[in-house]
Amino acid sequence: MVSNAHPYAYFCPTKLQFYSSTGFRKSCMKQNNYKNTLEWLKTNPALDELCARHPEEWSVVQQDISDIAKRGVAKELKAYLERLSTPMELARNSPKNRQKNMEAALSQLIRSRMAHASVKKLCQSTLAAVTGVKKGKMKFNLFNGYIAQKLLFSRGLERKPVALSWFKLFWPLVWQKKWLMPLVEPKGIYCFYSRELINAMVEMIAARNCLEIGAGDGTLARFLKNQGVQLIATDNYGWNNTIDYPEYVLNLDAREALASYAPEVVICSWPPSQNDFERHVFNTPSVQLYIVIGSRHQIAFGNWKDYKQQSFFDLEEDKTLAALVIPPELGASVYVFRRKQ
Repeated sequence: MVSNAHPYAYFCPTKLQFYSSTGFRKSCMKQNNYKNTLEWLKTNPALDELCARHPEEWSVVQQDISDIAKRGVAKELKAYLERLSTPMELARNSPKNRQKNMEAALSQLIRSRMAHASVKKLCQSTLAAVTGVKKGKMKFNLFNGYIAQKLLFSRGLERKPVALSWFKLFWPLVWQKKWLMPLVEPKGIYCFYSRELINAMVEMIAARNCLEIGAGDGTLARFLKNQGVQLIATDNYGWNNTIDYPEYVLNLDAREALASYAPEVVICSWPPSQNDFERHVFNTPSVQLYIVIGSRHQIAFGNWKDYKQQSFFDLEEDKTLAALVIPPELGASVYVFRRKQ
């Protein structure tokens, strides 16, 4: 449709607005760039990639974190990360204002990714400093490596349900225990599951159908399925450069999986900090129970803003289950959401 106001104007029916031909092309280009950048962010690009593609955003984040670090107030860093993760309200008046807000929201999303990635990298550097290994590869010596391998893995880096009694007996003999998690986290391993934890979760889930979101390499799903749990494991395959996904972990994001399978029970182990998918669990009517394995430190995992804002579930930190997640030096915890009656 052509406007009488300009011989080369175009009408956008979805926005009820006339654009000049130049303005129309620019608007389309900006919207395409916005969509393309969002799709790129879904691939979980590394910090180096984010910085290379958006140097101006990185300059802002770097300065913000540097200022917070100089003041040395941990709560400020947590508040900063939460502020960046809070979705922006988009204006609903003119298309011009909406476009500006979309660009601002995209900028904030990029800075949020950068901030979380840089803080995680800083934590890894701190762990490396603690272990004393700053160059080259960090590895167990023969004795420590042998015990860790026998206790935690069936072969290679394939985890096994850990016998808690044997773990308590032999783990104190490992003097390089603080090296364990820095060694395995790059492979997508954030904790180890004891047999007692698996048995307790099997009892909690009972005969109900269960969905695991963010299943990663499928270790927890494998343990539960072997105990007879009716479980479907899903992941958005965002870490396919790091994790070898088994066939039984379906390539689905959390929203699609929840809508497709309408589970009664949902589980998630170490959901990313300030993620945007857990909120869909609370908005799925079929869900009666949501079990989250994470950290005692709220900044390290999950979307605590969504945890606190949701009103359909009661939240309990289960310290008995937390004691069954290993190693104890990890400071893990288990959070249980039960739908209110």
